[in-house]
Amino acid sequence: MNAMWVELKAIFDRLSIDPAVRAILLTGAGEKAFSAGLDVEAATSSGPLSKIGGKDPARAATALRRHILEFQDCVSSIEKCEKPVIIVLHGYSLGLAIDICTAADIRLCASNTRFAVKEVDNGLAADIGTLSRLPKIVSSFSWVKDVCLSARPFGADEALRVGFISGVYGNKDEAVKEGLKLAASIAGKSPVAVQGTKELLNWSRDHTVADGLRYTSVWNSGALQSKDLSSAMLSALQRRTPTFEKL
Repeated sequence: MNAMWVELKAIFDRLSIDPAVRAILLTGAGEKAFSAGLDVEAATSSGPLSKIGGKDPARAATALRRHILEFQDCVSSIEKCEKPVIIVLHGYSLGLAIDICTAADIRLCASNTRFAVKEVDNGLAADIGTLSRLPKIVSSFSWVKDVCLSARPFGADEALRVGFISGVYGNKDEAVKEGLKLAASIAGKSPVAVQGTKELLNWSRDHTVADGLRYTSVWNSGALQSKDLSSAMLSALQRRTPTFEKL
């Protein structure tokens, strides 16, 4: 397993329970790309695919399955994080960029962003999260199959039109600035309410309406006892900005 992905999970696991953290902004370094996609040479020369030749098929399959599950778990740490995660993409955002941003809560991008679900061009089905999460983000299943089966690139405007992205900005700096502004706004709200909202939205996405309502009643039977509720209401009446304790 690439050390970068292990570290990513460790970071998000730590941020998830850090009471000083209330919202997270994730973006990429540099100006050219958030992710240029799979390094085919590295994957075939030193990755898990390079180690299966000559192995018994069942044993090779077991090793690959373990690798895939571990990789999935690293990226899923973004979704499992208790705190809202805002992702800002720019430039080339291919392959794993889609896996990562589908695990985030809010997606913003620069106008120069070029997306693609590239895995079929590399001879495999995307296996780190895109095929499981993208159909739950974008309402048009036809569009999802279009981009996943063809591996065709699509731009920021198309991503905004189908609801994959919720905001497009002139360049990376502008997108990051807007992301930070949104993160600050979320961080100023009750962490009990914010973290509960993320939990209930994700739960309800994966369950029936009836199950979601039942889970919400159980969750809020505890959360509604927080003094954050009375503090928020009193602040609204007094027309002042409330402050909330760490959670």
